Amino acid sequence: MKVTNKDLKAFVRNWIRQNEDRLIELIQDLVKIPSVSGEEFNIQEFVYDVFKNMKLKPEMIIPDLKILQRDVDYFKTTSFSRLGYKNRPNVVATLKGAGGGKSICLTGHVDVVSPEPLEDWTRNPWGGEIEDDLLYGRGSGDMKAGIAAMFIAVQALQQLDIQLKGDIQLETTIEEEDGGVGGNLFLRLVRPKVDAAINPEPTYHNLGVASGGVMYFRVIIKGVPAHAATAHFGVNAIEKMMLVVKALQDLNKRRQAAISFNIVEEADPRMKGHATTINIGTISSGDWPSTVPAKAILETRVGWPPGESREEVQKQVEDAVMSASKGDQWLLKNRPIVEWFGWYARPHLLNLEDEFVLLMKKNITEVVGEQPKFAGGSAGLDTRFFAHRGTPAVTFGPHVQRIHSFDECVSIRSTIKVAETISSTLIDWCEVSR
Repeated sequence: MKVTNKDLKAFVRNWIRQNEDRLIELIQDLVKIPSVSGEEFNIQEFVYDVFKNMKLKPEMIIPDLKILQRDVDYFKTTSFSRLGYKNRPNVVATLKGAGGGKSICLTGHVDVVSPEPLEDWTRNPWGGEIEDDLLYGRGSGDMKAGIAAMFIAVQALQQLDIQLKGDIQLETTIEEEDGGVGGNLFLRLVRPKVDAAINPEPTYHNLGVASGGVMYFRVIIKGVPAHAATAHFGVNAIEKMMLVVKALQDLNKRRQAAISFNIVEEADPRMKGHATTINIGTISSGDWPSTVPAKAILETRVGWPPGESREEVQKQVEDAVMSASKGDQWLLKNRPIVEWFGWYARPHLLNLEDEFVLLMKKNITEVVGEQPKFAGGSAGLDTRFFAHRGTPAVTFGPHVQRIHSFDECVSIRSTIKVAETISSTLIDWCEVSR
């Protein structure tokens, strides 16, 4: 009797469901290893051992700054500025195919954001505790559950002795939360190109086909210090910065009224009118209540959907900052300084009729039971590094709650569905050899 792809996918999906405990334990093991951006070594050692236990030949790959600096998408991340890339490896391995099939990369980032403030958590952020269908912990949703799902999907093929024709590249990367330069970008520059890629970032079972542009900038304003009793002898840098904040708020309102992106708004109607955002992130100034502050520094993130270039957005921001000087004699003579730093990401949008996009859409529908919405375009994602080099790369991941916040958690059942979908796609895309 001939065994069809449909039969094989059913066998694999059943194996994944029967090995739910294996998946849960793997998520917990990953969550229990703190891996804030810049501190990824310990978790990468763990991943290295996972790959060895899968009978693969893992490598640790440290980013090479000279190679990175030659690329159009390079920028100096804030974690690199603090720590460099020493002891911050990416981990890669390849499950070789028999030949003649299309290749794929399964990729995910191991770094997470800080769990602070810890007093807001009701659970141990590194505990991996479970209540009903939810597994808690920093990085549980973003994106250690997704990483576990892609590992289990491959293990299912191995355990059932299903050999594919195409190669499967597996990788876990560093510093995605900080821009992904030393992680996914570097691997795209040194690893063999693949025919498609899946990044199991959380998408609530939607299909991510786009990412947003993201840039950071700071504004510096200088004033004149004075004793508070004679404050009129000085120039208050905070008060002058308030003019810049108002100008940026006005620009944000104009941009949000003018810019829309159907994909992000249809996936989440709450995003309507918010496809682009200028976020006032930090303001620092002053050192004493009795002294007029002589310097103020504002740090801001601007994000936007596909449709504008980095250069176009930069000009709008710089023009808005300079417009704050109109009517203010001090700022006209002492112009605000604008510096661009950290995130400098281009947006991307896949062809929605691409063969791989349609395959993922079909398999998600089969596994989840409903057709996914297209998603993406509001945040910077590692998939952009594939897309800008001609490789269709999608995001598809589980249901999560409170990522980047306290009591972050992920749905176990939805993570199982992610693993099932990935395994089905591997069978279809890479083709079965035996």
